[in-house]
Amino acid sequence: MTCPTLIRPLDIADLPACARLLRASASEFIVHESSKEGACTFLRENDEAGMRGYIAAGHVYHVAVDGDDIAGFIAIRDNSHVFHLFIDKRWHRQGLARRLWEVARAASLARGGSGVFTVNASNYAVPVYAAFGFERTAPTQCVKGLYFNPMRFIPR
Repeated sequence: MTCPTLIRPLDIADLPACARLLRASASEFIVHESSKEGACTFLRENDEAGMRGYIAAGHVYHVAVDGDDIAGFIAIRDNSHVFHLFIDKRWHRQGLARRLWEVARAASLARGGSGVFTVNASNYAVPVYAAFGFERTAPTQCVKGLYFNPMRFIPR
């Protein structure tokens, strides 16, 4: 399987597939560590309607496309915070997350971002963000029953 070559801005028609990908990935890699209430809250806040709200609030999404399938997506808030980064499990460990990060980072810089980024990484994603150059800024946190690791990227 070769890595998808097309990364583009999200089209509203991509939202159902992105929401399905987020739910499947979050269920396997994020919310299994959370309380039942925390898992339900996270999945409810990040469903298709939630993502529409994030877009309306100015979050910028890019998708990686494999034929008619969404292989992964990333969302950046305020040109400085990685809000979502989800990759279909079939594409893990093939460089797709890095490619999405690089496209989203360049787009944020083009929109006037400073190049400094933060992320609240799941325990599963900490090594991925560390490989991108993010560093922990605090120990693991738990808010609303969901565990995350505050991290920051400072360009060098």
